[in-house]
Amino acid sequence: MKVCVFCSSSDAVSPEFYEAATRLGSLLGSGGHVLVFGGGQVGLMGAVARAAKSAGSSVIGVLPRFMDRPGVPYRECDELIYAKDMRERKARMMDLAEAFVALPGGFGTLEELSEVITQKQFGFHRGPLVLVNTLGFYDPLAAFFEGFYERLFAKPAFRSVCAFVPTPEAAMGYILGYSPEEPVSKWF
Repeated sequence: MKVCVFCSSSDAVSPEFYEAATRLGSLLGSGGHVLVFGGGQVGLMGAVARAAKSAGSSVIGVLPRFMDRPGVPYRECDELIYAKDMRERKARMMDLAEAFVALPGGFGTLEELSEVITQKQFGFHRGPLVLVNTLGFYDPLAAFFEGFYERLFAKPAFRSVCAFVPTPEAAMGYILGYSPEEPVSKWF
């Protein structure tokens, strides 16, 4: 299975986040899955890619051309695809993947996972989307989403578009046990 991982490119985050990224990469590799990711060698992005590659994964990176400078690309990718910009990068990653995992990250990760949620909401894909809630990182986002349902900005049935889990192991369990539900109509 091709699994797209969205995550931080920051090198400044706590070691627990690196440990989770490394475990996820190892699980992808030992499970025979293909990693699709943002193409960088830095931060959690680099950690998940190195671990996946070391554990036997084929690794596909998608990198915007403007980021092709020393110290940024993960050169050990089996395939490194260049995109013209961030929009094309995200579209290519989504086109390649069958499942999506969001490790903790910043604005880019939030934007990527929001796009996947929206695409899933409209029925453009039916694959699993799971957020790894390391150290409660995604607790505020889960609470924010609950506000959508409580105030009727989104149907409560849309809770099923993504799952929040505590560990990489739980994320892989969710993906492997996932069976798509019938899409919920956005409009009625």
